[in-house]
Amino acid sequence: NLAELVQAKKDLWENSSHAITNLWSGDSFYELAARSQYTNQVANKASLLEMEANKLLSLERMVRAPYFARIDFSFAQGGNTEKIYIGRAGLMEGLQLYVYDWRSPIASVFYRFGLGEAYYDAPQGRISGQVGLKRQYEIANGALAYFFDADLQIMDEFLRKLLAQNASAKMKTIVETIQKDQDIIIRDLENDLLLVQGAAGSGKTAVALHRVAYLMYQGLKQRLAAQNILILSPTALFAQYISNVLPELGEDAAVTVTFDSVLAKLLPGRPIQSRNQQLEALLTNDDQDQARLLKSSLAFKASGQFKEILDRFCQDIPRKWLPFSDLDYDGQCISRRALLQAEVLARKTQPLALRLNRLEASVWEKVHARRPSRLKKLQAFAAQLEGHGLEAEALARLLSIAESAALRRQIHSFTRLDLLSLYKKLFGSLSYFQGLAQGIPLPPEIGDILKLTRDNLADSQLPYADGLALAYLHLKVYGPQPDLTIKQAVIDEAQDYYPLHFEILRLLFPKARYTILGDVQQTIEKAADLSLFLEIEKILAKEKAALITMNKSFRCTREILDFSRQFLPPAAEIESFSRQGAAPKIYSAPDQEGLDALIIQEIRSCQALGCQSIGLLCKTEQDARALAGRLQQLVDVSFGGSGTVTAIQGVLGLPIYMAKGLEFDAALLYRTDKGRYSTEADQKLLYIGCTRALHRLSLFYTGEISPLIRQTGGAHAKGGV
Repeated sequence: NLAELVQAKKDLWENSSHAITNLWSGDSFYELAARSQYTNQVANKASLLEMEANKLLSLERMVRAPYFARIDFSFAQGGNTEKIYIGRAGLMEGLQLYVYDWRSPIASVFYRFGLGEAYYDAPQGRISGQVGLKRQYEIANGALAYFFDADLQIMDEFLRKLLAQNASAKMKTIVETIQKDQDIIIRDLENDLLLVQGAAGSGKTAVALHRVAYLMYQGLKQRLAAQNILILSPTALFAQYISNVLPELGEDAAVTVTFDSVLAKLLPGRPIQSRNQQLEALLTNDDQDQARLLKSSLAFKASGQFKEILDRFCQDIPRKWLPFSDLDYDGQCISRRALLQAEVLARKTQPLALRLNRLEASVWEKVHARRPSRLKKLQAFAAQLEGHGLEAEALARLLSIAESAALRRQIHSFTRLDLLSLYKKLFGSLSYFQGLAQGIPLPPEIGDILKLTRDNLADSQLPYADGLALAYLHLKVYGPQPDLTIKQAVIDEAQDYYPLHFEILRLLFPKARYTILGDVQQTIEKAADLSLFLEIEKILAKEKAALITMNKSFRCTREILDFSRQFLPPAAEIESFSRQGAAPKIYSAPDQEGLDALIIQEIRSCQALGCQSIGLLCKTEQDARALAGRLQQLVDVSFGGSGTVTAIQGVLGLPIYMAKGLEFDAALLYRTDKGRYSTEADQKLLYIGCTRALHRLSLFYTGEISPLIRQTGGAHAKGGV
């Protein structure tokens, strides 16, 4: 208890030394041992106290809602029937289990079967039986609100009522409504690589987080701690949005990072364009030829082909780009240039930086062996000099230090690497690049890509694509120093990543199993199809892999999803959960002032209907910032691109590319006119923007509506307010 912890800390302070200055003395060693003894007591007491606190927190949650479901299961072996109550956490007293954790094996029966024959897989094997009752409860603040016996039709109606509620400021858990196909993903333990292609609103992110909670619950062999799990989030805002899920499920939050932060850690102190900045630069570029070149450059530099070129360049660096030179010491050549280079080239399997460090160490061994004789010569030389005011021995030491410093600078000129300078040499000439890429297909505009790269690398900020390439080069040259503590990596919005992203992840987390989620219909600057997942599987090269498709959308109403389908290719498969609502509306105005007035009117209408989160979704951050700034005088609007917003609530202005994975009660798409939305990439943006809405969708434009919008929705209003 707390009193024991306080007493242990008091004993540590009173009975052990506060300062141990000399660890090499016997007395200090015993002082250190005594301190360690008391420290261990404090740590043990603190750990027990934390466990008790977590247990109390879990029990407090259970008092409010102890369980949400019950099944009556008759076991085939033995014939006895048990009432199985299922909750967010288990409740046990002695050997009596009153409530089963939703992650327990038998709980899968609730998610996967109706009345009748059923089974579940337990550690001792498959257990078969009969479900005689399947019941669901709504318990709030310790009081039973209602319950119903759940067949498929009633369960669907219960889910519709839940989905009809307002969006929450942060993602909610879905333990009460997990679907059969979702439960299969959550409980999968067979695959080292689980790939999920999920339509917008299919719940793939929520399923992945519940899968993390399940893995943290599973037995001693597979069980993971929070520090063993990495979640790669598309944006910091999205990371905040999902941050409550694991704690609500009774687990510690896992490590959540963005790929921008991964690059910053690999290349510290080097400013790199973020992915959002890169997208903004593409979307705001009025020069279509320049925009196409930027896309082509990114696609090429993040490709598997460019990865092969970087690998070849790593091998070429010691052959062509390191200024090896003869090394002289004590009047003799101690290492010839050709031999130094040959020594580095001989160990191709080792990272280049390690080879160079070992080369430097071997050179200094030769220097140290000759140093005594060199010092004698320097002393003799110093003794002949006059007027220096120093004894010959002291002067000889100074001369030796100066010689060593000069030799060190010469050695460092080819053993210490400036990766950015070397990377620039890769793009120095088209002939060199083509020679290095022999046999590798290059884009037809490769000459323009090389020139663009040379121009961009002259700036202080690295372009996103070059930051990615330089990070990979860093890992290859210095060795990856992998994080072996990460046993499970969850990667969301995988369609936004390129082969080079996954090559970097493979090097950083070689022991991890992966859960990778994406939707090939939600790319922006590139085209993607299901072959993306095959490429990921090839790169990560895990022993067992599976691709699962989730086509049913639970987020949008049927009317909103039907409207959004017009932005998908004809072959795209997406199924609605058939929740009905208002038809999308399209508004037009003659000018920006009139459009702003219509938007304000729609915001107030949404708020009057009880909408708690309203997304003002724009094509670019530039548009979102300007719109939020103009409307702030009349309505309370936040701008979500600044990194200061931590919850999805109120009226939030965002670029569409930052709204991926988020959901709003109402989505208002700004300026859906021909001038802003006309390309294939714009079509993907419209699809992403429209599918952010749970209940209400409105589009606003001036001038001529985008030709991509062929279906006009349930209302089409013109003019001002």
